Amino acid sequence: MKKDIAIMADPDTVTGFMLGGIKSGFPVHNKDESKTTLKQLVDDGFSIIITTEKIGDELREDITKYTSKALPMIIEVPDKSGSHKRETDPMNELIKRVIGVEMVK
Repeated sequence: MKKDIAIMADPDTVTGFMLGGIKSGFPVHNKDESKTTLKQLVDDGFSIIITTEKIGDELREDITKYTSKALPMIIEVPDKSGSHKRETDPMNELIKRVIGVEMVK
């Protein structure tokens, strides 16, 4: 497993993260491209994959499958339109899975 971080998101979000120092950026434009790119990033051994909440919601089943082990960690962040209300909080689930403690709001 690589010790690298990748960003997979819309082109604007990818650009922002790459300006912030992330070296591996993968702009995607639709669900099919996102699904293919996510599988390739997992196969390539990236340990942390950052994506947007929108893409995370579209690929929830795939993300759940890929994160059944400790790595890769797939972290979902808001895109340029901001955060949106969701039924479950994937970040809270990630913290619970990694450290075994549920974060209380």
